[in-house]
Amino acid sequence: MLDLNQLDFAKGDGSVTVVTQDSTTGVVLMVAHADREALQHTLDTGEMHYRSRTRGLWHKGATSGNTQRVVSLAADCDGDAVLARVTSAGPACHTGTRSCFGTETAGALNMLDTLISQRASAAPSPSYTQKLLTDRNLRLKKLGEESAELVTACADGDVDRAREEAADVIYHSLVALHAVGGTLADVQAILAARHEAARPSELREQ
Repeated sequence: MLDLNQLDFAKGDGSVTVVTQDSTTGVVLMVAHADREALQHTLDTGEMHYRSRTRGLWHKGATSGNTQRVVSLAADCDGDAVLARVTSAGPACHTGTRSCFGTETAGALNMLDTLISQRASAAPSPSYTQKLLTDRNLRLKKLGEESAELVTACADGDVDRAREEAADVIYHSLVALHAVGGTLADVQAILAARHEAARPSELREQ
């Protein structure tokens, strides 16, 4: 996966920069540093380890549970940086956000998916999302209604209404997906796999 002997640790006084990216969405989750020991632990365990000035050798998520399972590790052309593609068990940032670069980086769909997930696990409240999650007939009825309204708006050529209805369909689709145990990440993984399969073979081999 990654040849540590190809990395230039000397350039960074014993460490390299690690850019950690969500393997499904492409969102940059965090940037940290790792020395040879940290990267060896990463290779051995399959979970991200870093080297921190204050923590020393640091297993991401060892305390919080927000571990990062390695999908791939790749060195840059100079050997002084590593791109780590991971699957996260939770937020990457200590502030509780998915990305250390703020909520804007995660994108509206990812933020919506996170909100629905939080509503699903929260204590009972008057939340409309929770009401949909707990009432099968209501959420299926609303999904059908919103889908029909989108079809009507598109048939009428009403672009403004079509945009609004599409947003409603996406929201209700995500709620319905969460209710049966799925997430946006699952959908994104399927789309990514389809995109990869549709690429010409000569491009996939590069």
